Order: sequence, then C-alpha cells, then structure tokens
Amino acid sequence: MSRGEPTRAELLRVARALFAERGYAGVGTEEIVARANVTRGALYHHFADKKDLFRAVHEELEEELVASIGEQIAGIEDPWELIVSGVRAFLDASTDPALRRIALIDAPAVLGWEEWREIDARYGLGLVTFALRNAMDRGVFREQEVTPLAHLLIGAMTEAAMMVANASDPNAARRQAEPALLALVEGLRVHTG
Repeated sequence: MSRGEPTRAELLRVARALFAERGYAGVGTEEIVARANVTRGALYHHFADKKDLFRAVHEELEEELVASIGEQIAGIEDPWELIVSGVRAFLDASTDPALRRIALIDAPAVLGWEEWREIDARYGLGLVTFALRNAMDRGVFREQEVTPLAHLLIGAMTEAAMMVANASDPNAARRQAEPALLALVEGLRVHTG
C-alpha cells in the first residue's frame, strides 16, 4: 500500500457517505476534505475534481456489488438456480439506499448516460456472460450469441433497478420487478417434453 492510499481511502469513505445521504449536488468538496481531515491539495492529488471522486465512489460500489453477487451465487451448480439467485441478489442490492442514490439516481446524471453504462457493463458484463454461457453449455438455455444477449439482460436488470431506485416504496417495487425480470429470463430456457 502506498503512503497515499489511506488518504485516498478516507476520501472515498467520506464522499460515499455524504453522496449517499444528500446526493452529488448536495455535497461540496470543502465538506468532504473537512470530514476526511485532509487538505484540499490532498483531494486534488488523488482526484481531478469532485466528479472524478464521484466516479471512483461509483466504481467502488459497482465492484462491491459484483463481488457480493459473486459470493452469493458461488457454489450453485444448477444453471437456472444460479441465474435466478443472481437476479434476486441484484434486485435486493438495488434497494440499498447508498446504491440507489449513488449508482442509480445520481450516476447517470453526473457521469452521463454513456459513461454510466460503460461502467455498469465493465463490472457486470462478465458475471452475466458467464451465467448465460454456463446455462447454454449445460442445455438449459437455447444456444445463441452470448454477448448481445448479456448486454440486453444487463439493460433489463438495470431498468428493473431504476424502477426500484425511483419508487416511493423501493421494497414493493423490488417485489414487483422480480417476477417480470424472471419471466424475461424464463423465455431463454429450453423446454423439453
């Protein structure tokens, strides 16, 4: 760990808590450096500006989300159950207030749609591609091009998460989103008999 890593980590921790609580627009860099007990120079040593700090917070959240889902589905052998468990874990995570505020409400506006989607795909695409390829290889899903299908499934999952994030009752929206999202995935299954 470099000498600057603890400072960077503290800036990320403080910024994440503030962005989650009040949103990007409601937080100034002066408050971030004061709460992190660092100088303004330290902030600009690690991040180009407030947006760059926000991007790093968002990417950290995305990385943690993928790791968490990966842990929750680790060891599941059945391809269908793996996908269902992954979808459920993702929807559960979308009710988390910090994830909702930072990754789903503020990130599209702050980073712009294109960069937000690129980060989303960078972290989630591998996991979704693996689950789809595994289901095809094991005869659970019909064989087809995996990459476009993975992008489309991420799009559907992201829209479900946006529905949850922007709902007045996120938990109720999460319960409504699950059967619809699973119905889409069900359409990929090979049905025998």
